[in-house]
Amino acid sequence: MTFKNIAAGICGLLFLQTGFAQTKLKTGVWRGALKTKSGTEIPFNFEVNNTGGKPALAIINGAERFKVTDVAIKGDSVFIHMPLFNSDFKLKLNGDSLNGNWVRHLADNDLLVPFSAVPNTSWRFFKNPEKPAFNIGGRWSAVFGEGEGRDTTVGEFKQDGAKLTGTFLTTTGDYRYLEGTVAGNKLYLSCFDGGHAYTFTATIGNDKTITDGKFYAGYSSVQPWAAVKDENAKLPDAYSLTSLKPGYKKIAFSFKDLDGKTVSLDDSRFKNKVVIVQILGSWCPNCMDETGYMVNYYKKYHNKGVEVIGLAYERTTDFEKSKKALQQVKDRFKVTYPLLVTGYTSDKKQTAQSLPMLSKVVGFPTTIIIDKNGDVQKIHTGFSGPGTGEHYTEFISEFEKLTDDLLAAPPAP
Repeated sequence: MTFKNIAAGICGLLFLQTGFAQTKLKTGVWRGALKTKSGTEIPFNFEVNNTGGKPALAIINGAERFKVTDVAIKGDSVFIHMPLFNSDFKLKLNGDSLNGNWVRHLADNDLLVPFSAVPNTSWRFFKNPEKPAFNIGGRWSAVFGEGEGRDTTVGEFKQDGAKLTGTFLTTTGDYRYLEGTVAGNKLYLSCFDGGHAYTFTATIGNDKTITDGKFYAGYSSVQPWAAVKDENAKLPDAYSLTSLKPGYKKIAFSFKDLDGKTVSLDDSRFKNKVVIVQILGSWCPNCMDETGYMVNYYKKYHNKGVEVIGLAYERTTDFEKSKKALQQVKDRFKVTYPLLVTGYTSDKKQTAQSLPMLSKVVGFPTTIIIDKNGDVQKIHTGFSGPGTGEHYTEFISEFEKLTDDLLAAPPAP
């Protein structure tokens, strides 16, 4: 081999090594931002680490660290596949920063949302926020939307200096872990978990009023909101929103599981058992919070005589597409109870059509509790997840007390 060839080989090796070094993501905390149609940012932070030379992310929202391990780097291209909610990031590494799109795979098309991120940045909205004019920690009655679309929620916030965390509770669930800032008399909150992509802004009139709010969701949705301090604010009883139609005591269905096997409540495995039926969708963050809880609940109660079934209502009626989305849920949470593909979409009217015994379906998730005789005892709408603190703890205590009572009652002869 000539000196010229050796030199060329060394240069090529150095080029490859340099190129490889340039494609490494910097470890540490990053600031990412989705750009909505209106130009408003939905910012969030995430931490990059390398385990065995392979990059992984942890998306930061309040106390939550949402792990994302499917990260691939090819040249200057970075691909991040979210473990839930059927979305990806397709990005280019420019120097140390990332630019590209968050891609949401909808039923019939893909929605692209512009995204950028920079390393070594732990602030979310402002590097040096203005000193807060008010402390808004506590409970609030908050109204979103206008006219017939108005929705009354309960906001719960904790403020430590300029840092603000909390959530909004609704009749169908919560907005999960929100994090942001109080700067002067302005409020800023956001979250991103692959399903939720939210920014909230508002003016704080005083420590009892929040006005001129804007709620940005996803790429294009914008709603007004406002709130008043109310330590007694509460939502309707979650067990009161959905019921069986008059004349019904039971529900019935037959849908296929992920292996294509038909599962019915008439199957022998459910006879003389307490049965929990989840109405869920892989696209629904509150449903994923409930599934995370239900997996552990099932471990605790299965040997005592409890069965759980998940009925999935996806974005599409296509079995294979729905199966793929549900397989991700099964793998993420290590679900050992049946997840069934109903073949109906997440449109609430279609959901109700698939279970005509129900008066209506208000939202996802909805949980049906069935006793040993096959009779529906209660129907719970929504789910207050771990981001709601004591509400999550209270739900678990109440739900497991109900389970214990149903297990203690003998089946009818």
